[in-house]
Amino acid sequence: MSGTICIVDDEPEILKTLGGILTDEGYQVVTAQDGAEALNIIQENAPDVMLLDIWMPRLDGLEVLQRVRRQFPSISVIMMSGHGSVESAVKATRLGAYDYLEKPLDMDRVTILVRNAVHHSRLEEENLNLRVKITRHSTLVGSSSVMEKLRQQIAAAAAVHSRVLISGENGTGKELVARAIHQQSSRRGHPFVEINCAAIPDTLIESELFGHERGAFTGAVSQKRGKFDLADGGTLFLDEIGDMSIATQAKILRVLEEQRFSRVGGGKSIKVNVRVIAASNKDLRRAIHEGHFREDLFYRVNVLPIDVPPLRARREDIPTLTRHFLKLHAEEQGVRPKEIVPDALDVLVRHDWPGNVRELRNQTERIMIMAPHDTLGVDDVMPFMPAGEAARVGPMERTDSLRAARLAFEREYIATRLRENDWNVAKTAEDLKVERSHLHRKIKLLNVAPDSKSGKPPRTDR
Repeated sequence: MSGTICIVDDEPEILKTLGGILTDEGYQVVTAQDGAEALNIIQENAPDVMLLDIWMPRLDGLEVLQRVRRQFPSISVIMMSGHGSVESAVKATRLGAYDYLEKPLDMDRVTILVRNAVHHSRLEEENLNLRVKITRHSTLVGSSSVMEKLRQQIAAAAAVHSRVLISGENGTGKELVARAIHQQSSRRGHPFVEINCAAIPDTLIESELFGHERGAFTGAVSQKRGKFDLADGGTLFLDEIGDMSIATQAKILRVLEEQRFSRVGGGKSIKVNVRVIAASNKDLRRAIHEGHFREDLFYRVNVLPIDVPPLRARREDIPTLTRHFLKLHAEEQGVRPKEIVPDALDVLVRHDWPGNVRELRNQTERIMIMAPHDTLGVDDVMPFMPAGEAARVGPMERTDSLRAARLAFEREYIATRLRENDWNVAKTAEDLKVERSHLHRKIKLLNVAPDSKSGKPPRTDR
C-alpha cells in the first residue's frame, strides 16, 4: 500500500532506521527532528500517517498531536515514547492518537500498525469527502420569500426534539428539509437514517424498521438491526409514511409512545432515543377520512408541520437553481461548467415543472450533456423542453425584438403570480420583493388582465 508517512523524532538514528524500513515497504517518507518543523512540513503536504515522538525539544509531541487533530483530522497519528507509561498512553489516546508505540520499537509491529493506519486515514478522508459531497448536494438553494420562510421553520424545528411532518409534492425536496433539520439540531453527531415506506413490501417493512432475530422467518440466517436501532440517538426519516399499511402504522404508534420495540422473532424489549421526522406527498387528512391512515398516528407525527412549496411557487429561484445544478453536474462529470444566458433562463422560469426541483435538476443535467455549446442559449434549451412548452414559447421567440420577447415573458410571469395569489396585488408584490406601487405600474404598462377562467380583477384591499 502506497502513502506518505511523516516521522518526527529528535534522534537521527531513529529517523534513519524507520525511514529506511518504511521506504522499503513502498511508502514515501518525510522526516522532522522537532514538532515545529513537522507542522511546517504537513502544511505543505499532509501525510497519511504521522509517527510522532512524545518527548522533543521546542514543542512536545502531545501539543503537536492536538494541533494536527484540529487542522488535519484525517491524518492518523501514532505516538512513540522511550519513557512509556500508562498515563501518557491514555492521554495520547484521549487527544486523538490512532495508537501508541513504546521504544525500543518492534519493527514488525511498526509496519503492521502503519499499514492499518494508512487504511484508516484513507477511510477518514473518504468519509470527509462524502460528507462534503452530501452537504453540497443537500443544500437548500433559493432566496425567495417562501424559501426564507422554510428556512425559518427548519431552524425552529431543529432547536427542539419534537416530531415533524413534512408535506409537499414529489420532487420538492422533503428529504433535504429533513436532513437540514437533523444537521442543525443537537443530534447532528448521531446517525440520520432514512427509509422509504413506499418502496418496501408490507411483508418486509417490520423487519426493516425493527430488525429481526436469526430464524425469525425463512431467509433470516442471522440477526439484523432495524432502522430504529440504527438511528438510536439520532433521527429516523420515514419517507412517504402515507404508504405504510394500517398494521405497521399501529406498531409505529406504539414505538413513538414508548420509545421501545422488539425485533421480529424476538421477545427482548429494546430502548431507543430516536427523533422521528415523517414525510408524505399525500393528503393525510383525506387518507384518514378514507380509512387508509390512523388518525392517532397523524397527530403523533404532526407536532411540527412543514409544507415544502412547489417550484412553480418560487419561480424566482429557478435561475439560481439552474446555475447551481450546472456546476454540480460539471463537477460530477469532471468537465468545465457551462454558462447559460438570461433568455434561456427565461424559458426555464416560464415552465411549470410538475416534477419540481427533481425535474429541473434532471433536465439541467440533460441539457448540459447534450447541448453542443459552452454557453447555453434558447436554441440549446428548447429542444429538451416538453412539446407543449415549445409550442407555448415559440410565438414569444418570434416577436420583432428581444425587448418585445422580454415584455411578453414579464407579462405572463406577473399574471401567473397574481393568479397564484388570487389576484392580490399586495401579496404578489411581497412575494416578488417589489414595491406595491411598482407592481401597479407594471400591471398597467404591460396590460396584465385576468384570464377568462378566473375573471377576477387585481385586488389591492389586503
